[in-house]
This record gives sequence, structure tokens and C-alpha cells, in this order.
Amino acid sequence: MQATTLIAAAVLLLLSMSVDAQNTQQDKMKTCNTQAKAQTLSGDARKSFMSTCLSKQPAAAPKLNSQQQKMKQCNADAKTKGLAGADRKTFMSTCLKG
Repeated sequence: MQATTLIAAAVLLLLSMSVDAQNTQQDKMKTCNTQAKAQTLSGDARKSFMSTCLSKQPAAAPKLNSQQQKMKQCNADAKTKGLAGADRKTFMSTCLKG
């Protein structure tokens, strides 16, 4: 029984990883299509552009603005200190104001 459950969990994990990879590729395809359309490319120029665009590494994560950076740092500090509940809330409030 446990072996069956373990195998089923492994299969679900592999399927979810495959879906994530497909979504990433689909997102990349949408982005490249949008860029090609914006440049009004067609024919061989579009094929060449799409090939180059799709073979590139994924775009870097968007840069965080200063408030997002502060939130990220405060969260990390709260986690490091092991804060929870009201203590965490108080710490986060003070940290984000400062």
C-alpha cells in the first residue's frame, strides 16, 4: 500500500514538473510572438528572429523596487530571528517603517 502511494506521488511530481516546463516554454513563445509582431516581421526574418528568441535563456527576474527589496529583507530578518505571530507583526511594521 505504501509503495503504491509513493509511486503515485512520484508520478504526480514528475507530471507537475513537466507542466511547469511546458508553461515556461509557452510563456517564452508568447513573448517572442509578441516581439515579432511588434517588429512586423514576416517570412524568413520572422523565422530567424523566432529561432534566436526561443533559444535564448529565460529573461532575468524583474528587478524589485525599493519597497519590495525592503519587504524581502525584513522577511528574511524575521525568519532568521524565528519570529512568529504578534512578535513578527511588530517587527515587520517597525522594519518596514525604518
